[in-house]
Amino acid sequence: MAVDRKVGFAVVGLGSIAQSSVLPAFANSKKAKLMTLVSRDGNKAARPKVQGPVLALNGSIRGLSGQSRRFCGLYRDAPGEHASTTMQAAGAGKHVLCEKPLAALPEQSSRMIEACRKQGVLLMTAYRKYFEPGALPLKQLMQDSTLGRVDVSQTAFNEVYTSSTSISWLVNKQLAGGGPLMDLGVYGVNTARWLVNEDPVEAESRSWHHDPRTFDEVEQGISFTLRFRSGLIVQATASHGAVLSSQLFVAETDVSSRIPHRSRTHLDREDRQKANREKISSSGRVCAGN
Repeated sequence: MAVDRKVGFAVVGLGSIAQSSVLPAFANSKKAKLMTLVSRDGNKAARPKVQGPVLALNGSIRGLSGQSRRFCGLYRDAPGEHASTTMQAAGAGKHVLCEKPLAALPEQSSRMIEACRKQGVLLMTAYRKYFEPGALPLKQLMQDSTLGRVDVSQTAFNEVYTSSTSISWLVNKQLAGGGPLMDLGVYGVNTARWLVNEDPVEAESRSWHHDPRTFDEVEQGISFTLRFRSGLIVQATASHGAVLSSQLFVAETDVSSRIPHRSRTHLDREDRQKANREKISSSGRVCAGN
């Protein structure tokens, strides 16, 4: 009998992203399978059309304790609820793949780390940039020093928040931990850290509220600057008051690179970097020009 080596997942929290992106992805996955759905709404847990036998749990993951140790938990609740869910999963002996950001507060993150360490299970954060086709070639080129020394990076991620269509807890400080910095700005911060293998050593920021009635607990927009020990400067903005736009721009000594969140990597360079352009383009992994 063939051994099923797929990793089993419980999806905890069945919001719009889980139903539109996460659940359908299991149908094409060669290494993962959906085994359990967990939602506070029992009808919602039983409603999605998924392949194969799936256990539906209403509001609690305690029923996972009898499942295989390879069973992982993936959940997409508000950051302020991540700690309690993670500690339940760890107590059940399950590895945890957590939606970003890891938690709403640093002390919550510490409790999550300690609980998983005590139970000997993995705790992971689901940052997609590590696997995106646009980001991986740039990461490799930077590791190979093909692009020269990284001097400055600019990142922007904006998305208009509307009370009628957006997720309500995004403006709840206790649940979200903050405004667009926690929801959108973390992408630019974490991607910059990942690309250069460094953590920032200094930060300064300025936030604003154009709609204080809606954003009475969290910022509506924020701009911030990060300084890294190597000399890299990251300039970033994140806003819930501007139209959807997202990109990461990196300027090195020999070339500049731009990664839109929903597109391929674009490289812009001067004619004097022709040798670098030919080397990068010939790899077939990066789209040169706009």
